[in-house]
Amino acid sequence: MATMNVSLPEPMKDWVEDRVKSGRYANASDYVRDLIRRDQERREALVEALIEGEKSGTSRRSVREIAADTRAKLSRGEI
Repeated sequence: MATMNVSLPEPMKDWVEDRVKSGRYANASDYVRDLIRRDQERREALVEALIEGEKSGTSRRSVREIAADTRAKLSRGEI
């Protein structure tokens, strides 16, 4: 496994140490690896969503209608 040194401001360092102290992570490296895995998963999901959207074709709804629908879904906790 490769080694990488990262400089963090004190508040971020404290945050990482608190996550480790919580017991969920064995050490700071474990926490950082988990963050990277989650970021990779989010990126893959975004790419899949973009491809799906592109394949779905052109919407008949206006941008305002789409935005209003999205706000409504957010307020209902659907997304």
